[in-house]
Amino acid sequence: MKILMINKFLFPKGGSETVLFDEAGLLRAHGHALASLAMDHPLNVRPPWPAAFVSRVELDGPVSPAAALKAAGRMMWSLESRRRLDELIRREKPDLAHLHNIHHQISPSILPLLKRRGLPIVVTLHDLKWVCPVYTCVSRGRICERCRGGRFYWCVLKRCSKDSGLKSLLAAAETTLHRRILRVERHVDLFLSPSRFLADKLRDMGLRAPMVHLPHFVDPARFRPEVEPPAAPSFIYFGRLDPAKGLRTLLRAASGLPWTCVIAGDGDMRSEIERAAAAAPPGRVLLRPHLDKDELAEAVRRASFAVLPSEWYENFPMSILEAFALGKPVVGARIGGIPELVREGETGRLFEPGDAADLRRALSALASEPDRTAEMGRRARRFVEERLNPEDHYLRLMAAYERAGKGRG
Repeated sequence: MKILMINKFLFPKGGSETVLFDEAGLLRAHGHALASLAMDHPLNVRPPWPAAFVSRVELDGPVSPAAALKAAGRMMWSLESRRRLDELIRREKPDLAHLHNIHHQISPSILPLLKRRGLPIVVTLHDLKWVCPVYTCVSRGRICERCRGGRFYWCVLKRCSKDSGLKSLLAAAETTLHRRILRVERHVDLFLSPSRFLADKLRDMGLRAPMVHLPHFVDPARFRPEVEPPAAPSFIYFGRLDPAKGLRTLLRAASGLPWTCVIAGDGDMRSEIERAAAAAPPGRVLLRPHLDKDELAEAVRRASFAVLPSEWYENFPMSILEAFALGKPVVGARIGGIPELVREGETGRLFEPGDAADLRRALSALASEPDRTAEMGRRARRFVEERLNPEDHYLRLMAAYERAGKGRG
């Protein structure tokens, strides 16, 4: 089978790209051929399979009026994406299209074309974009579901997109066009939801489409676990430095605790965390923004456990799977799909999102009980070995592809 994989980025930018590349490797290992459509970008990996690229459009930072107009047009309906895709299909003749993140830079304008070309369409869900113009169901730092049922005008009224009236209007108009007017989701044969939470939330907020639960996977063989506790307890957050990740709550919780809090990653909160680290006692808060994959794995191995204090609807965080594979339990917020992975007292501890006191209790419980923490780490490693391994994922993915093909037939 030849699978056409479509995602706006073709470099390891975040969790969705990690999933894309892991799945691509899994499919190739089982003898499948691939082709890709993505946006042109200087960081793109040139894959060992045929690929086509649409021109780059910049959506962040200051842009010229011409660039802003181009970005707005791309968000709404991209004729270039359709043209590049049509050329790729004619040349490569794929059997099925598997989409990941396509909004903004590629746009759902490609869905009717894929359907017209007779390709079964599978979409992996990575966020809440299909029901929320800004992906997150977060408005002004708080969970918000006002757009439930297609009331996307709330995005404009609440200025949800970076507190910008213009950006919020564009995001609302984009989602209204695709979901309310054109109903592009009807072209999708099957949505794949990594967490049960995400599937339930999307249905609850108005996405009526065929959907199955297919968790992400991790290859335990790629991770050397270290379950024995370090001599000096420490805990690590690794990921994007974003307010929705609950990092302010983490800093408040870590304040006064006698253990090291390592924060590995980069993002909008970098300067704020640098100031917090400088104000804390020496060695108490360490920011490590530039770690490659091996350096990050080693930093996680050296920690007692990992922490994910998110305050938005996390889907199925790859950071948790990677921590588990490295033999580390996780302290996680009781929100989104996190409780499907972090099982209280078994693979980690849960706390109420945004509650610094509750997080402090969870951190203290693991840091002060190294033997029990090590046992949780062993259970976490077994969890990914037995339930989130590549071969099980491959079989379930093939079943999903088969179902999508039957649906199209």
